[in-house]
Amino acid sequence: MGPRKLQVAAAGLGRMGHRHALNFLDRTARAQLVAAFSPDPKEHEWARKNLEPYGVTLYSDYDEMLQQQGLDAVVIGTATSVHADEAIKAMRRNLHVLCEKPLSTSVDVCRQVVEEAKKRPHLKVMCGFSRRFDDRYAALKHVWTDTLIYILGDYALHCYQSAYNKVEQGQIGRPTIIRSQTCDKHDPSGFFVDYAAWSGGVFVDMSVHDIDLTLWFFGNQILPKSISAHGCIAVQPGLAKHNDVDNAVGVVEFWDGQIAYYYCSRMMAHGQEGMVIFRISCAYYTSLSGTVMIFADFAVDVTEVIGTEGKLSVNLNPQNNLVQMYSGNGITKEVPAHYYGRFEMAFVKEANDFTAACLDDTPLPMTIDNAVKAVQIGSWLQEALVTGKQIHFDRAGKRIERSNL
Repeated sequence: MGPRKLQVAAAGLGRMGHRHALNFLDRTARAQLVAAFSPDPKEHEWARKNLEPYGVTLYSDYDEMLQQQGLDAVVIGTATSVHADEAIKAMRRNLHVLCEKPLSTSVDVCRQVVEEAKKRPHLKVMCGFSRRFDDRYAALKHVWTDTLIYILGDYALHCYQSAYNKVEQGQIGRPTIIRSQTCDKHDPSGFFVDYAAWSGGVFVDMSVHDIDLTLWFFGNQILPKSISAHGCIAVQPGLAKHNDVDNAVGVVEFWDGQIAYYYCSRMMAHGQEGMVIFRISCAYYTSLSGTVMIFADFAVDVTEVIGTEGKLSVNLNPQNNLVQMYSGNGITKEVPAHYYGRFEMAFVKEANDFTAACLDDTPLPMTIDNAVKAVQIGSWLQEALVTGKQIHFDRAGKRIERSNL
């Protein structure tokens, strides 16, 4: 008999849920997908072809699935409106939880999940912010060096901690500005118009990833000083009925003297764009982790750090592969067509890291409290967008009204 595998159930088999299910089915060596739930007949039809032949038991009722004997964990990829309820039910069945972001569009509901998790410290409860598992972002967290680094997938990881120590020692200064963007390819089907009815808005749905990155790089302890946002509707007029937009810009000023700038869009004509830019000040380095070497990645990411003594930039020219076509129309290259194409391997690593934490009882790579703070900042940005008013906070992080004089 081989080593024990984590027995996993998948809740939801839609746009993201079916990808989580497949990752746990055949791309997570230490896990075994044993059950899957969906209330949608079409998703069941897909599951009968793609999951059931491999021993996965299918359910139309979530509560019934949780009663399956031997379950260890649930990965939740259902509609955002039921994330929190399903996470709490799973914890009450003594199951580990990996929940697709966000926990909820309501900060109060997010806190209910956190409270439930704190009652059961032996359980691993994580909200899946996939970008933390992308090699390029991990490299930024750990690769702060004075040379151009060639990264071969997971190779050269031993260099990261040494380089990160240089940041801790102040050799490139203190991160001051982060500019991060999430830009989806334009979908003319109207999907995102309907989706906006319950998504929480572009900042909660899209920029929450960028906000999470800000908390990761600046530190969870940072407190906002002011928040403002602006947006417009360029290609999806139906969004107006949901008080949402297809292009938005938000700025968060923090009391520690740092600034975050966010841009989100659902109208990219050419494909998926995900960009993160950090500013700290002087030397210029580029580092990209992909399957081959620098500039050999399959996705779109840009990161720049400028501070008192150093600057770092990653993937200023996004591309899907190493192919460039030269013709009478100029030089062209491909970019990822959609979000999952950009972050496919990040989701795989997320599943594997979660599984390892559950089986080995090791710390998760992020805290559940962080997921609440990301939604809170996203909600404030959405409010600033809708009202057109800047929001101010005191040094304790408490919201205050400021005179217009």
